[in-house]
Amino acid sequence: MNWRRVFLVVLLVGGFWFVTTHLPQGLSRLGSLSNVSGDKSPLALTEAHAAPNYDSEEQNNIAVYKKALPSVVNITSKSMTVNFFYGQVPQEGQGSGFILDKAGHILTNFHVIADANKIEVMTSDKRTYKATIVGSDKVHDLALLQINAPNLQPVTLSDSSDLIVGQKVYAIGNPFGLNGTMTRGIISSIRSIRGPEGAPIEDAIQTDAAINPGNSGGPLLNSRGEVIGINTLIATGGAEQSSGIGFAIPVNTAKAALGDLTKYGRVRRPSLGIVSLAINPDLADQMGLAVESGVLVQRVVPGGAADRAGIHGGNQQAYLGNMPILLGGDLIVEIDGTEINNTTDITAVMARHQPGDAVTVTVFRGRKRLTLKLALTEGREVST
Repeated sequence: MNWRRVFLVVLLVGGFWFVTTHLPQGLSRLGSLSNVSGDKSPLALTEAHAAPNYDSEEQNNIAVYKKALPSVVNITSKSMTVNFFYGQVPQEGQGSGFILDKAGHILTNFHVIADANKIEVMTSDKRTYKATIVGSDKVHDLALLQINAPNLQPVTLSDSSDLIVGQKVYAIGNPFGLNGTMTRGIISSIRSIRGPEGAPIEDAIQTDAAINPGNSGGPLLNSRGEVIGINTLIATGGAEQSSGIGFAIPVNTAKAALGDLTKYGRVRRPSLGIVSLAINPDLADQMGLAVESGVLVQRVVPGGAADRAGIHGGNQQAYLGNMPILLGGDLIVEIDGTEINNTTDITAVMARHQPGDAVTVTVFRGRKRLTLKLALTEGREVST
């Protein structure tokens, strides 16, 4: 009986020795089983074995961003304003812009730097430079700045005359001060709008790419990373943030202004040299005019284009509501074959010309239709 107990003890000891020295995996299994009784299970993660492959759309997004980002800058404008107690307090605004050349010329919106007494530009490498104003165009909300900085990377300017609704666009800027933010969308429409100063912007680019405060002055890009517009306005509905309706000045408008901005510090605009009144069918009927619409010449500016061409102003005092007007002047109905219904139509025609250009103006003088040639003069008026 005793030898059986001894044999059992030897067998148990030998088995324990064999398991502990020859079966470590078995012990680990026993250990894992012990977790079931209360210990937490080890965390098991599934990880990718290689870097992800980007699809063609992602690759294009990344390529546009990498190409354009080094050319986009953050603009900080500082000015002084008067508070409630008539004391001067500093005011700071932010916007975006983009580098045009290695000489440091930067294009942005006029409203970004309006009334500023100090302008700073931060490039994509986080370096800050003092900027000077080379020229400004308040009417079309454009401003040309310049900084002295090395190794600048200019943008590539595209042609905005052949844009199509539905094509993909990208906006890069500093919305709410968040530097280097890119958003994407499409061209929603191409339409004429009123700029911040009330002047018309012809062929403005409407987009659903998110544009927010701070994006102003930044580039709107095509899928090749080329600039097609300058982001300028958002329709907010009072929310002060993007509602999916943003507008950009077409880059061709900016191109046309850059020469004058660089040379004169302003844009020289052609003018007919008239004070005018838009006519609708009701007014035409009341005034007994020959046609239902056009622009009535109330007064010609002495020495201006209209005056030199013999266009007549009004000579009969009248009132439109409480506003005094002059009747009896020529009614402009066409310029270079373009139908003229209001002063916005005249502004659109003037935007295609320079001072000194010759145009053909068709007017009604009473019931008689006349065609006159005139040379446009430089004017400071916004409209005509």
